[in-house]
Amino acid sequence: MPLAKVRSCAVVGLDGELVEVEVDVARGQVGFFIVGLPDAAVREAQERVRSAIKNSGLQFPQRRVVVNLAPADIRKEGPAYLSGGHLRS
Repeated sequence: MPLAKVRSCAVVGLDGELVEVEVDVARGQVGFFIVGLPDAAVREAQERVRSAIKNSGLQFPQRRVVVNLAPADIRKEGPAYLSGGHLRS
């Protein structure tokens, strides 16, 4: 079960496709991974997320953090998926 889930949208041509952003924090090798066909801008969001957590006075978890962008067959382009919104548990 994911720790948090939020819905976003991918622009595909002139259409919008729903994308679910699921975040899971678990035991295992420490790291931050984004899966689900992200482009370079989405992968670069890792550092923005780390900075936002740090600047909020919180500590980034020393665990395995996996962000899943579903469905995996849609290319996710741009920084919109991890840069805002409210996460829901």
